[in-house]
Amino acid sequence: MIRIDALLSPAEQGLLADRSLAQTACVVFDVLRATTTLLEMLAQGAEGIRPVSEISEAVALRRADPNLLLAGERHGLRIHAGISGGIDFDFGNSPREVRRDRVEHRTVAMTTTNGTRALKACHGASAIWVAAFTNLDTTARNLIASGSKEILLVCSGTGADVAFEDVLGAGALADRLLSLNPSAQLGDAASTALATYRLHRHDLLKSLQSASNARRLLGIPDLAADVPACLELDRHTFAASMGSDGVVRRH
Repeated sequence: MIRIDALLSPAEQGLLADRSLAQTACVVFDVLRATTTLLEMLAQGAEGIRPVSEISEAVALRRADPNLLLAGERHGLRIHAGISGGIDFDFGNSPREVRRDRVEHRTVAMTTTNGTRALKACHGASAIWVAAFTNLDTTARNLIASGSKEILLVCSGTGADVAFEDVLGAGALADRLLSLNPSAQLGDAASTALATYRLHRHDLLKSLQSASNARRLLGIPDLAADVPACLELDRHTFAASMGSDGVVRRH
């Protein structure tokens, strides 16, 4: 019997440190935009993505390996030399800026406000999957094929708050998992995410017009197109997971 549960709030991630995750497969969502951008980098040929929590960690990794690319944002905008201590990051956090000629065969260190921290919070899980609307189907099929009995959907959130788009993403994955295994049991948080997704599934973009993170991005001309880009269903036909070395690769 598969049990599916969810963490909808970033505040809940701190509780994972006191919880045994050895039998749990975690699936991390940061729809707008970290996990979507990470997946796009892998789709364009990046060798791997190393999520780090702090800007200083990314900078230290670059100094140790000058060939390493840096990606990240603070307050939605690309990290620049003024806040990093002298290094302009190669990318911000937009899936639309990722090009094959820039990332193919390269490793990227990535730091964002919430998404990379959520990935780090899942340390100790039996598997840590990276998901977005762009790879839902393959992620669901890999989870079922892996034989995981405990699946935890982790919503990265925005700042300290719940992010509506992450709840929608978690609900969409729960819906796919149930279609593959109708006997799966859902905890209350996962059921909440599922109900939210089913209510809004026919017009996800419209549903995000009232979501704070989407409103902020839509209000920035250079980033507004990121919102519909992050809602492209099953754009990618691969799953992604974080290995024991802390690097996310295509699975």
